Order: sequence, then C-alpha cells, then structure tokens
Amino acid sequence: MTQSFIQIESPNYLKLEDLPSQPDWAAVFGNDRPLALEIGCGVGDFMLQTALEKPETNFIAIDFYNKGCYKTCRRLDRHGVTNVRVLRDEARGFITERIAKESLSAIYINCPDPWPKKRHRKRRLVQQEFVEFLLQYLHDGADFYFATDFVDYGEDVANFLPDVAGLTNQFAPDLYRHDFPGYHRSKYMRKFMAEGKEIYFVHYKVCKAAAAANPKEGNAEQAA
Repeated sequence: MTQSFIQIESPNYLKLEDLPSQPDWAAVFGNDRPLALEIGCGVGDFMLQTALEKPETNFIAIDFYNKGCYKTCRRLDRHGVTNVRVLRDEARGFITERIAKESLSAIYINCPDPWPKKRHRKRRLVQQEFVEFLLQYLHDGADFYFATDFVDYGEDVANFLPDVAGLTNQFAPDLYRHDFPGYHRSKYMRKFMAEGKEIYFVHYKVCKAAAAANPKEGNAEQAA
C-alpha cells in the first residue's frame, strides 16, 4: 500500500524546487554561523536535541522520506527551533548540488539502513568511497559522526575509517565505543538499547594538514 504524500507547511521546511543550486546558506538562515548536516534525520528527535543544545550552529537535516521530514518539522516547530532547515532529498545528490566544498563544520549519520543481507551490503550508505566524498565538504577541524546498532555495519565502518586520509580518530586507540557521553540518542537508538542492543559510535575530526604532511599516518594520530 502506497503512503499518501504529506504536505509540509513549516518555517523550517525548504522545498528543493524553491532552493537554488549552491544556495547562500547564510542568507537562508539570516546569519553566518557554522553549518552542519544530518543525513537521515528520521523523525527528528536527535536533531531537535542537538539544535537546542547548539544554538550557535545552523543545521540542515535531510531525509528521503516525506513522513520523516513532516515529523521532524512538527517537533522543531513545537519547540520554536529556528536554527534548522529540513529538506527531502537523497544524500549524495543534495550535497553535490547544494553544499559548497569545505563549508560544513559537522556531519551526523545515525542508524542508516543496515541492509543486513550479505548480498545487499553494497547498498549501504556509509562506505569508504562515500566518506571520502563527504570529506570534500567538511572544513579542516570539522567533525564526522556515525552511529549504528547493527554489529556488522558498526565494525565495518570502524575498520575502514583509519584508512581514510584526512581524518583523526577521536576515540583512539579504540576504533569505536558503545558509550558516547553528551551525544544525543535518537528514537531508534533508544529502541535498540531497550532491546539490549549496543550502539556503535565513531567520531573523527578532519585534519587535512596532517594528512598532507604524512598521508599514511596522519589519519591515525590522536587529537591533541
């Protein structure tokens, strides 16, 4: 059964057709605060908590599902949040068309579809090539966050990230952690945790200068 399309009327929602290619995000938000992106905002509870905690940052929250965008906007509107803009689009196309290179201060990816069947794992969003693509849009010192409840997905991402030049592991010597104080839990994370599942968290910072100076070791260094 096909879900009906929900019309979203919210000051926090932007329609793609109304947004120019490579928009002036400072003009969109009315200020030039740092810009961060959440890929796959779900129903918006992680974004709400994070935006309320970080009013000094402008957030773009994208999701492919209309219903998720609708629920995210409702949450934001109820709390009077003004530093988030929600859009419905897929990640790679949106970033390529709408985000300037080296303009993002952070990227958050929480509990993306794990595609659990082995034959489908090539469809997973977070793979080394995709992270290398994202790295072009993060400025030096920016943060990359990833979280999943799926064991194989968490271990795969944790194992390839040290091979991505230009990133430094903030959890070193650990490749991942199951506890991340201060990082908000989404609705899905809380559901998984209530079922006794562990969340796999990774956190890296962009350090392009270190990678340029020593491309083989720059991404393995710990932050000072």
